[in-house]
Amino acid sequence: MTTLISKDPVDGGAVPASRKRKVPGWSKGAIWLAAVIAALSAASYLTGVAQLTASGTLQTALVLAIPILLAALGGLWAERAGVINIGLEGMMIMGTWGAAWAGYQWGPWAALIAAAVFGALGGLVHAIATITFGVNHIVSGVAINLLGAGLTKYLSTLLFQPVSNNPRESPAVPKFDTYSAQPLSDWLADLENMQRVGVSDVAGVLRGLVTGVSPLTMLALLLVPVSYLVLWRSRFGLRLRSCGENPVAAESLGVNVYLHKYAAVVISGALAGLGGAALVLNPGQPGYLEGQTGGRGYIGLAAMIFGNWRPTGLLGGSALFGYVDGLQLRSGGATVMALFYAAVLVLIAIAVWLVARRKVVAAGVTLVGTAALYLFYISVDEMPSQLSTYLPHMVTLIVLAVAAQRLRPPAANGDEYRRGRGH
Repeated sequence: MTTLISKDPVDGGAVPASRKRKVPGWSKGAIWLAAVIAALSAASYLTGVAQLTASGTLQTALVLAIPILLAALGGLWAERAGVINIGLEGMMIMGTWGAAWAGYQWGPWAALIAAAVFGALGGLVHAIATITFGVNHIVSGVAINLLGAGLTKYLSTLLFQPVSNNPRESPAVPKFDTYSAQPLSDWLADLENMQRVGVSDVAGVLRGLVTGVSPLTMLALLLVPVSYLVLWRSRFGLRLRSCGENPVAAESLGVNVYLHKYAAVVISGALAGLGGAALVLNPGQPGYLEGQTGGRGYIGLAAMIFGNWRPTGLLGGSALFGYVDGLQLRSGGATVMALFYAAVLVLIAIAVWLVARRKVVAAGVTLVGTAALYLFYISVDEMPSQLSTYLPHMVTLIVLAVAAQRLRPPAANGDEYRRGRGH
């Protein structure tokens, strides 16, 4: 006998208990992660390219994903409050300069603080323009990007050139010490070196995530659950998100919409600034370099959209972009082609899943795309270096195109708000 537990919101009828059971979001993410690792393992075995799941590749990918993750978190905070933040790139640029200026004088922790302050100042300018004066959010964001690039170029000429003899770079900035989880890291290294299909691949992935980790990486990863708890489980966060969904209704309930929007955009800028600090404090970088962000603010925005404005989703998007970037930097064109083979396997699994759910049309489209990707794979021996460099940007476009059909941004995102409409 079926137990009826609630009323259907559409027709008012009772809903069976079986229809109320939903798979938790974290378990879906775990299933996707397991599927991706399985595809990479199979592709590594079938193509003979061990770098796909090597610990060194994952270690590089983690370092490269952190700036994107922090920028994506910055976009999440702003847009959940209803403010589109195209200016993440400019705030990251300001963060790189602030981190270098403070870091070479007082060390890496000072670099983090200064980067957050400089990024927050960029966020404050964006908030004044969009919230107080009602400037179009896109126009203001583009202006912030131009302002960040111009301001840091001026400041670098003024303050860095006398020290480094180069207006486009800073003196060397001290880095954080890195830490490894021992003896787990050595045990995983032994498993990885055994070269056993599946076991060594998983060991390589895990070892890359627990070896040579800096405090900044730990902080960035910690900010993901912290952002979730604050935005979804605190009174402040619920009020902030209500400003992004329906600010007029929020105001009618006594929420100070201006205050929450300002707080969100300033926090957004601070997080983007920390993303800039992650670039400066990267062990592979001496310090600040002009053009150092390389569009990562935009990629962070894409990761946030790919994650559907959710912390766990943008974590997955950032990991994807960081992995692709790390793979092409560490291994070159031949390994990138092996990644295409892994993508073919993932697409086949998606097509089978769609058929099982009786989504025949979507499965057909997926198979057509799979066939096109496989033809590209067998016709090209090695990805040209000119294309490999821009692989993260190409992945950004593909991911956004695929994710466009399931997006659900905050309802009032980008809308102009004026006080008094809720009374």
